[in-house]
Amino acid sequence: MKNIIITGALGQDGILLSKILVKKKFKVFGLLNSSKKRIITKVKNVKYHKISNKKFQNVKNLLDNIKPDIIIHFGSNNPSFNQNFKKIDYKKNSEFTKKLINYLIENKKIKFIFPSSSQIYKFSKKKINEKSGYIANSYYSKFRIDLSKYLLKIKKIYNLNASVVILFNHDSVYRNPRFLLPRLINAIKKKDYDFLKKIYYANISGDFSHAEDICNGLYKLIKKDCNPDKLILSSGKKTYINTIIEHFIPKFKSKINNKKIIMSRSNVGNNLKAIKLLNWKFKKSFLDAAKELHRSKN
Repeated sequence: MKNIIITGALGQDGILLSKILVKKKFKVFGLLNSSKKRIITKVKNVKYHKISNKKFQNVKNLLDNIKPDIIIHFGSNNPSFNQNFKKIDYKKNSEFTKKLINYLIENKKIKFIFPSSSQIYKFSKKKINEKSGYIANSYYSKFRIDLSKYLLKIKKIYNLNASVVILFNHDSVYRNPRFLLPRLINAIKKKDYDFLKKIYYANISGDFSHAEDICNGLYKLIKKDCNPDKLILSSGKKTYINTIIEHFIPKFKSKINNKKIIMSRSNVGNNLKAIKLLNWKFKKSFLDAAKELHRSKN
């Protein structure tokens, strides 16, 4: 039974990955930001600990006590529900993550996975791959880029067992209600046509997946005896949010003015490396995530 630590353990991915790992007989420890007040149902058989970004010595003591085999570092502010990811957020998240990475120098046996975001990439007409160029157009993307580079630099110097995993958009019933898909499904349930028209005219597109598939990919990397520098987990295809609206409201298109629909652009991830390396397969679609949210009580 391996010990695994998940920071940000009560976020969507933390919950789903915890469920997978508990089922697979891992001993899971969830680290939570002590300053956050949002309450979510905890996963059974996961031991949770509240930590503070300001007191890393306490975190170090906890790590020394748990003696983790694996650390998954989800924990950070996320601009998708906190749109004002400011310079102070960049500093706090960077300082804590650097200390966590530096902890690996004297604990090289630990497998460390740092999930990053597709927001780090500049727009490309071609599919984004592990060699594609970055662009820091916000403090959030700057945090992800700078700490990914720092991790890979330290990995090379000290021969660490570490990987950066770039996650493209993914959703589930555990998605924070401030994100787009939960808001969209809520508007569909309430028949909020003003909001739905606004979204439809924006013609939003992206590389969207079901979060369970993404977390299954992370699990496969956890158990795999390898540590690729960078790995993309994505659906590998473009999906338009408008198709979700049309699924639940088949006649919605008759209510809108086609001239107002804009031409959107978005990146699509190349997931072939992950599929081959991890023998990774998709079991659900983004539409499945939307249907599950629609059936949920939230």
